[in-house]
Amino acid sequence: MGMILSVNLAVPEPNSAKSVGVTGINKQPVDGPVQVRAPGPKTTGLHSGLVGDQIFDIAHHGGDDQAVYAYAREDYDWWETELGRPLRGGVFGENLTTTGLDVNGAFIGERWRIGADLLLETTFGRIPCATFQLKMAEPRWVKRFTREARPGAYLRVVEPGEVRAGDDVRVVHRPERGVSIAEGFRAWMLEPELLPRLVEADGVSDHLKEEIRQLLAARAKS
Repeated sequence: MGMILSVNLAVPEPNSAKSVGVTGINKQPVDGPVQVRAPGPKTTGLHSGLVGDQIFDIAHHGGDDQAVYAYAREDYDWWETELGRPLRGGVFGENLTTTGLDVNGAFIGERWRIGADLLLETTFGRIPCATFQLKMAEPRWVKRFTREARPGAYLRVVEPGEVRAGDDVRVVHRPERGVSIAEGFRAWMLEPELLPRLVEADGVSDHLKEEIRQLLAARAKS
């Protein structure tokens, strides 16, 4: 069983990496419960699944399939050793900092019961972007983050509810023919020969499977 170490909401700051000009990647821990609900479509909905959170680059972030972002404290600890600097929860832009939960080893389509009411389902790993590179101020950060395949997990909201620091996280469903968050990320970013596994896996959304089929068809023609 895992646990929520912190719930993190955006503190907006300037962003010179993209034309939007503002970013919500700087997320800070908050006290007390936060309501979580499905935000709706990416560009026209409420954007973040957490009430009080803010997303500005709505073309690339947020929406139902990226309603919540989770990152494991254990992976932060690994990065601290690699980078030689402390990393607080929320600095990668995640809403939920967890412990005792193998976030990258979770299967796509896995369901987590958090507290009494909230039910989330993993959708895919986080794809690093120029804003993340700027925030981290590390040389070639996007390529380094990609190579290590510790992306953390996006989740959709299956049943709304509240989340707070200290809540238990229980895995209540795991697809039988599953592909992990890390495996899916490597297939998409590093090892396209693994993409057919995503099409065949349980838990992967129909929308993502169709994108993969189109990508594979284009590769076959090239």
